[in-house]
Amino acid sequence: MSVLESLLLGFVQGAAEFLPVSSSGHLVMTQVVLGIEVPGVLFEVAVHVATLLSILLVYRTRVSELAAGAVSGDADSWRYIGLVVLATVPAGFLGVFAKDRIEALFEDPLVPGVALLVTGAFLWSSKKAVDEADAPRPGWGAALLIGIAQAFALVPGISRSGATVVAALWLGIEAREAAAFSFLMAVPAIAGAAVLQIPDVQATGTGGLGVGVILWGGLMAGVVGVLAIRTFVAMLARKSFHFFAPYCWVVGAAYLAYLTLR
Repeated sequence: MSVLESLLLGFVQGAAEFLPVSSSGHLVMTQVVLGIEVPGVLFEVAVHVATLLSILLVYRTRVSELAAGAVSGDADSWRYIGLVVLATVPAGFLGVFAKDRIEALFEDPLVPGVALLVTGAFLWSSKKAVDEADAPRPGWGAALLIGIAQAFALVPGISRSGATVVAALWLGIEAREAAAFSFLMAVPAIAGAAVLQIPDVQATGTGGLGVGVILWGGLMAGVVGVLAIRTFVAMLARKSFHFFAPYCWVVGAAYLAYLTLR
């Protein structure tokens, strides 16, 4: 993999991780269409950790307030942290106990195309929900349901941010808070996924990739991730979140057509 390909995949990861279009699906499709092979798993881990840093940067005030509240024993801070942890459980459970089956989905090139069509459908369904959602934060039941939505996003082509935010909107959570909760619950999810891949990283090392290639991809993912989060929140505020649905339908259909005709 060249530096240019590394930058391209880093851009795709950073943009699609936070915009509701599925980073995993776009990475699979990009590699299939362009014939890019990524040896080992270190590059994947690097770009995911970079997007994790994007969240911590954009939401640094919220994270520092939660950390300070937890240290001081503030009950409200601990409750919010508990909600985030609970929302992480379903995806974590599947990540541990269905790891092989999930990885098999990434080997089937049809999966991301079909899943993107599904993603478009539930994004479009948020058009009405965003007008009615006004709750300041989720309750315990809502947090669990949002976590289940995140678990479905383990399928490449199902957007994690899209699934969790749409679920939160359906459950009445105000749009900006739905986005904040979605991104904050991604912190343990991404960190946990990276930890689970440590044995694979130790086994494959850099996969023959140069350190510079990996670092450039990670830097691109981190910078684009910050911009993508801000774009995501701005579109939610303008109630134009559902406009991502046609993009998912067009890209998903075009990709399936490509697979059929190639």
